[in-house]
Amino acid sequence: MTIFKKKKFLISPLLNRYYFLIPPLLRRHSFLIIPPLLRGARGDLFFNLFLILIAFNLSGCNQQQLTEINEPISQPKEELKLDNQENKLNLTVSILPQKYFVEKIGGELVTVNVMVEPGMVAETYEPLPQQLTNLSKSIAYISIGVPFEDAWLNKIKSANSQIQIINSGEGIEKIALIDHNHDHNHSEDEEKESLDPHIWLSPKLAKIQAENIYNALVNIDSKNQVIYQQNLDNFLREIDQLDAQIKEKFTDLKRRKFMIYHPAWGYFAKDYNLEQISIEFEGQEATSGELAKLITQAKKDNIKVVFTQPQFSSKTVDAFAKEIGGEVILLDDLAQNWSENLLQVADKLSRSMK
Repeated sequence: MTIFKKKKFLISPLLNRYYFLIPPLLRRHSFLIIPPLLRGARGDLFFNLFLILIAFNLSGCNQQQLTEINEPISQPKEELKLDNQENKLNLTVSILPQKYFVEKIGGELVTVNVMVEPGMVAETYEPLPQQLTNLSKSIAYISIGVPFEDAWLNKIKSANSQIQIINSGEGIEKIALIDHNHDHNHSEDEEKESLDPHIWLSPKLAKIQAENIYNALVNIDSKNQVIYQQNLDNFLREIDQLDAQIKEKFTDLKRRKFMIYHPAWGYFAKDYNLEQISIEFEGQEATSGELAKLITQAKKDNIKVVFTQPQFSSKTVDAFAKEIGGEVILLDDLAQNWSENLLQVADKLSRSMK
């Protein structure tokens, strides 16, 4: 039975069939809007065209709705990319050379914070309150054995109870910091405690530290083990090349002794068969009697250079250099570009001993 009647005649059967497609407003005024040509069998062709126009209109509306619905789908991709950036391993180290090591192995997968900033002295450093606060964001603290760690690692752990403490110097046998050129009296226990912390200045020991850092990163982030392994292999090759370059600089030297204010280069000297003579020891400058002996020794060995670190300021060094008729040259033991810095140090030392 026909559902659409007006003044006792029927609209085309097609209209009845597709009546539901016509919007309500058109339904109410359909008799006025649909011309007589649409009525009856002869109007079927025109009515088909009418329906096609309605279908295109509805299709366009639906397409617009689908587009509006689909637009948000692309947004999570940008959010995921941002998450990937934020999901870098947040690590903290004590000194700048460690940052070099960790970034060499971790690459773009790590963010490294440094406690002892440029210009600060690791031996007397105390963390700033803001640095302790920032530690709450770190997943691990990579220690190296510098003096301030003994007093502050427990406080660092208190600032972030979930933080992992990783000893990058594990497996390294440290040498004594005691310089027997000095007359200071030290008990046997004090000599055991006075171990040289400057293990990062030895290429040989740097390889052990690199292995420890690699193991720590893999333990924390095992899914990226292949990347860490590749980076470690590259870094170890870099260290071997650096070691070969340094050895070459120390061939055919007239003497192998050098004088320095703070005895930071003991491991480096051991690696390359050099002798380090220090003016200062554990914050104590040489006595007048010791200075006299050192001046005599310098003149005897024809030493014309006194090395010191940029973090230290000492009138003693300037006075000593003047007494031996020499000059003062800086050696930075905390430079961030570790490889380049060691090569420059080797160049300065070798020039002074030729």
